[in-house]
Amino acid sequence: MIKTRYLESAATADLKNKMVFIGGPRQVGKTTMALSIGKEGYKNFNYLNWDSLEDRKAILEGRFRGDAGLVIFDEIHKYHKWKNYLKGEFDKYKDKFQILVTGSARLDLYRKGGDSLMGRYHYYRLHPFSLTEGLAVESTIKTGKELVFPEVASTRLKKTFEQLFAFGGFPEPFLAKNNKTLRRFHNERLDRLVREDIRDLESIRDLSALQVLVELLPSRVGSLLSLNSLRNDLQIAHKTIALWMDILERFYYHFRIYPFSTKTIKSLRKEPKMYLWDWSQITDPAVRLENLTGSHLLKTVHFLFDALGYKTELFFLRDVEGREVDFLITIDKKPWFAAEVKLTADGPSKHLKYFQEKLRIPYAYQLVIESGVDFWQDKVRIISADKFLSALI
Repeated sequence: MIKTRYLESAATADLKNKMVFIGGPRQVGKTTMALSIGKEGYKNFNYLNWDSLEDRKAILEGRFRGDAGLVIFDEIHKYHKWKNYLKGEFDKYKDKFQILVTGSARLDLYRKGGDSLMGRYHYYRLHPFSLTEGLAVESTIKTGKELVFPEVASTRLKKTFEQLFAFGGFPEPFLAKNNKTLRRFHNERLDRLVREDIRDLESIRDLSALQVLVELLPSRVGSLLSLNSLRNDLQIAHKTIALWMDILERFYYHFRIYPFSTKTIKSLRKEPKMYLWDWSQITDPAVRLENLTGSHLLKTVHFLFDALGYKTELFFLRDVEGREVDFLITIDKKPWFAAEVKLTADGPSKHLKYFQEKLRIPYAYQLVIESGVDFWQDKVRIISADKFLSALI
């Protein structure tokens, strides 16, 4: 049973000296986590949601509970002066109460709003449930070291992985574990994303065309992302499709990773690969497994950066000869480990072995969907996806 989210202790500690911002996709659990922090760490706290008319008046009039040790502002980025507002409230009341801010747009990148908040806040990106959270085990990951796998019963590991693979990591469908809830979640989340969240904050005239783009993107997952191809499909300008993709990324519909660049290898193109925050939308099992893996790796990279300050990044590998490896994590621009995703264990990928030697990658893993696989061959660890993912955040 999942009782607390993986960011709670780190965010609570940071509230002692700065504001904490929590961004992430719609319905990923930001408000639930914020309320949990308030209930667990404070005798009294104040929750204010910008979407509530009564709360909005309280925010604009500066009416807070006098005994509140924490004030939670939910979706306040929809207020056009939100940055100046928070800067003023923090500078005025930082010795009286602490401030926690949540929102479904990227609070660290959203540019409408005035003065910079630099130095006044820590920013966290809340991800969907991962295998570690689903198992309710502590991650033992250590940067720069070989992955360490927790002791978990094989039947429990396999079952939790299968549930995560089938229903995704968003709390509502993952906890319900039934297809009706999943279908309704998909429909409602995507409709609200386009017709509520994006409409409220972005000037887009043709929302129906944007919704078509949202429906097209799952079929592009795992491939090099061609904006020209999308532009041709939708019959819109290149500038428009580029803007829309940026907006959807800002609202956590998808994320892009880019090819690792170094003098040792020459990348054929600079186009990124694109993945969804909700891998349960993808029908092809091989692509879904790749997206699920990429999501776990991104969650790990974000946690190590946001909570611990490590300069970790997620890339893929590709060169002019067409050799490609799905994922590479770096620390301070230096390779840490690479991961290639396959459905079956047919032996190590030639491309993975090539890049491991060429870039001197300390650790190389090849993931397969079959449970119970774990062996070494040619310095590559071929391992079940469920076991591999259990070592991440």
